Amino acid sequence: MARGRDWFLGLLLLAAAGIFIFFIASIFFGRTDNDDGFELSTGRRVGLIEVKGVILDSETTVKNLERYGSSQDIAAIILRIDSPGGGVAASQEIYEAVKRVREGGKFVIASMASVAASGGYYIACGADTIMANPGTTTGSIGVIAEMLNATELMQKIGVRFEVIKSGKFKDTGSPFRPMNEEDRLQLQSYVDNAYQQFVNVVATERDLTTEQVLKYADGRIYTGQQAHELRLIDLLGTYEDAVDLAGKMGGITGKARVIKPPVRKTTMWDLLFGDIEQHLIRLQTLPVLRYQMIF
Repeated sequence: MARGRDWFLGLLLLAAAGIFIFFIASIFFGRTDNDDGFELSTGRRVGLIEVKGVILDSETTVKNLERYGSSQDIAAIILRIDSPGGGVAASQEIYEAVKRVREGGKFVIASMASVAASGGYYIACGADTIMANPGTTTGSIGVIAEMLNATELMQKIGVRFEVIKSGKFKDTGSPFRPMNEEDRLQLQSYVDNAYQQFVNVVATERDLTTEQVLKYADGRIYTGQQAHELRLIDLLGTYEDAVDLAGKMGGITGKARVIKPPVRKTTMWDLLFGDIEQHLIRLQTLPVLRYQMIF
């Protein structure tokens, strides 16, 4: 009995020691993704803000835009986009932040990487200049709302979902009942309104008529070269071309130096579990209405 208790206590002590070592290591061996932080820069620079992956949240990007927009050390900003788009509201918030910086007198160049489609294109519209590679995937001007319907599955397994609601549209889009015609019309109106907002932004920022935009805004994608021919972007060029342009627009003599915002340290916990945590958060917060290219 005593031996068993001693063995159990030994295991507990070993586990506690392991947790303590893990905690200390996460502090001392965490790495910084970008050591050339904003606060350590001197002189006038080009600020680089990257938007990568699906746009689900705008907070960090907006903060960085505001920070660089108000800094005397930043001559111009490159918004580097490699994104298929994402949430409607998040895309709109980033676009508005880009526009505020531009209207405040600081040049913003949108540089498109492999993909800058739908919401990725939307945020680019706020910049002074949009530059893409000839082979960049862009366009996809439109809105999508996707909802799972599991009614047949529920029937097969003998499960019924009861709902008490305040109005007939309160559970529109529920996976537990079939969508009726009224639901479909209501959701289509919802999508159409967000779509019209997108069209209006493109028409205004690209100096096109609504009729011209509607010809291109049926969700189709374009190469950078096609987008240039359609006046959806301003210039064809690489990231390095965008850096050179930003330097010239910002009045920097010679080769412009580029800095990024500081990034918090990556701990061992982030390395081991960060991706899982982020995926779980995204599953919980995935917006219904999206400016997003779907492949």
